[in-house]
Amino acid sequence: MNDYLRLFGAFARIGVLTFGGGYAMLPMLQKEVVEKYGWATEEELMDYYAIGQCTPGVIAVNTATFVGRKQKGTLGGVAATLGVVFPSLVIITVIAAFLANFADLPVVKNAFAGIRVCVCVLIFNAVCRLWKKSVTDKPALVICLAVLAGSLLLDLSPVVFVLLAGAAGVAVKTWEAKRS
Repeated sequence: MNDYLRLFGAFARIGVLTFGGGYAMLPMLQKEVVEKYGWATEEELMDYYAIGQCTPGVIAVNTATFVGRKQKGTLGGVAATLGVVFPSLVIITVIAAFLANFADLPVVKNAFAGIRVCVCVLIFNAVCRLWKKSVTDKPALVICLAVLAGSLLLDLSPVVFVLLAGAAGVAVKTWEAKRS
């Protein structure tokens, strides 16, 4: 199969089978990109998540773009990005056409309540996986707790926290290297 179609197909499958947005897609991205296709290592995928969080757009779309670009250049990035977006575009268009007629039905409201709970669990699972790979030492734990406290107590853009955490990571690793 053509490499571009493989990228499109893999990311379209991710896009159609995951609900709840970018963070809910993280476990499936890990399974497909790292385990099934070997398009990235766990560490590379974590870096893509981090960069995807720092850049405008949805994390899953940004990650698809990075993976596709790594595999087949710019056209690979476009193929992967279109793949992850296409199912949502079709599904949302169909839902939007009918939702106004059915949104007030109790069964629809109850279904959305259940879906929201499921999405919370999927995001929590993704956070647990990211935690295991990211918080590997005391400095990382301190940075994590500082960002958590700051995000709970301060009304700042997530970009500020990402930049500060990145600067703290550079400072800690530079200090550790000088100490060694």
